Amino acid sequence: MPTPFERMSDSLTVYRYRFGSFIAKLVPASIAQAIVSRAAPVLAFFLRRRRAIIQRHLQRVDPTLTGANLRRASQKSFDSYMRYYVESFQLPQLSRSEVEKSFTMEGLHHITDALERGKGAIMVIPHLGGWEWAGRWMAENGHNMTVVVEALEPPKLFEWFTNLRSSLGMNVLPLGPAVVPGVLAALKANQVVCLLCDRDLDRGGVAVDFFGEQTTLPAGPATLAFRADSVVIASAVFFTESVNGHHTVIRPPLSLERRGSLREDVQRVTQDIAYELEALIRLAPEQWHMFQPNWPSDPGYETLDK
Repeated sequence: MPTPFERMSDSLTVYRYRFGSFIAKLVPASIAQAIVSRAAPVLAFFLRRRRAIIQRHLQRVDPTLTGANLRRASQKSFDSYMRYYVESFQLPQLSRSEVEKSFTMEGLHHITDALERGKGAIMVIPHLGGWEWAGRWMAENGHNMTVVVEALEPPKLFEWFTNLRSSLGMNVLPLGPAVVPGVLAALKANQVVCLLCDRDLDRGGVAVDFFGEQTTLPAGPATLAFRADSVVIASAVFFTESVNGHHTVIRPPLSLERRGSLREDVQRVTQDIAYELEALIRLAPEQWHMFQPNWPSDPGYETLDK
């Protein structure tokens, strides 16, 4: 049972997000973006441990990054992360025409072709850019979206974020015992299921080579695709230079041809997912929001640091 201090701390966390959302909705997007560029360095200064982790990850993506170039790249990651929250807070109040005007996409036919089979599509994405923007665009253009998300603490904060995503037209499934039946039902209904899968939360996934070093990624996307006879498609949503600008890249479906045992095929497809995520992250590594340990050699990895 939470102590009074823990309950107070949880309440303050929720109020901070609600207050940030309230302010973001009042401020024009151009001004909000300017505020982010000034506030992000302060955040990076106080979160030095997170900065050290993102620098490790950035050097995996680009080993030539060192010194001042590495510091600038890691600062851009904090800028991007703050932009993600500000734009997510502002998104529900924007009109459909405003979203359409600032959104571009390449490769949509990979999704529509997959849905013609009638067995849904699994989109695997990294923690990069502003994925909520694509979720709203897809929902408003007639594609039913189910998103699987990590349950946040405190529960009221998770409830608040769930309501935010639901208001954008997405069906939200929290990670947990009900997630597999929920995903299978969504695929059976020919929906697009979105899975963030560049991080293995419980460390029980499939061993893969990811940016030249072994770690694990979740086995769920490949396993669910085989069970539902669906497809797996990698995608990412990138911030552009324009105010509220977003560009989505959708990659071709992965091969799900059965070649061996289920375990062997899940391992192979999960490795293919890792390669696809690498290619997408390399397009804009400074927009990758991976501030947590993600490889066994990272400090704090064994403690499931979040």
